[in-house]
Amino acid sequence: MFTELRNDDDRGQVGIGTLIVFIAMVLVAAIAAGVLINTAGFLQSSAEETGQQSSDQVTNRLEVVSTVGTNIDSSTKEVGTVEITVKKAPGAANIDIGSTIAQWVDSSGSYDLTQGDTANSTNFNVSTVQDDDTSITDSNVLNDPSDRATLQFDSAALDSGGNGLGEGATATIQLNTQSGGTTTVRLVVPETLSGNSAVTL
Repeated sequence: MFTELRNDDDRGQVGIGTLIVFIAMVLVAAIAAGVLINTAGFLQSSAEETGQQSSDQVTNRLEVVSTVGTNIDSSTKEVGTVEITVKKAPGAANIDIGSTIAQWVDSSGSYDLTQGDTANSTNFNVSTVQDDDTSITDSNVLNDPSDRATLQFDSAALDSGGNGLGEGATATIQLNTQSGGTTTVRLVVPETLSGNSAVTL
């Protein structure tokens, strides 16, 4: 007696609208995921680079083996030359001494020194103590744990009076490698230098 009326065209339009909305949501989600992945990758790269640089500053540094004062003036009782024997610290990569900056600080002032052929008021000199493959001799690079090099400082040239470090005097040397690793060396001259041609500082 009653006839059920259906409008199939309306149902199709609703289905297409839903499909379009669904596809739009998928596209938005895909774009958002891509942005998040790219951002995460950038942050990871930055974190790795920062971590590596921080690690290099801690590990890529020089380690002091010994400090000796030589060229002692018997009349003025002053140390004219300071020799510091160094090696690369455990776990350190190759260290280029030629790129290392030394900051000398004593009662007369502060001086920034770089590696040169002769130790003077602006340079320190490098000599080889132990080097199996001539890396120090050829390019001033410590590339093996057994490598040893001596950094020579002209304390007389660095002193404003031109004499050097007197008895009981102190000085500080900071060695900064190319990676930012810092090693601090404190020099203390013995209270008496009489009769000594060399002393441990």
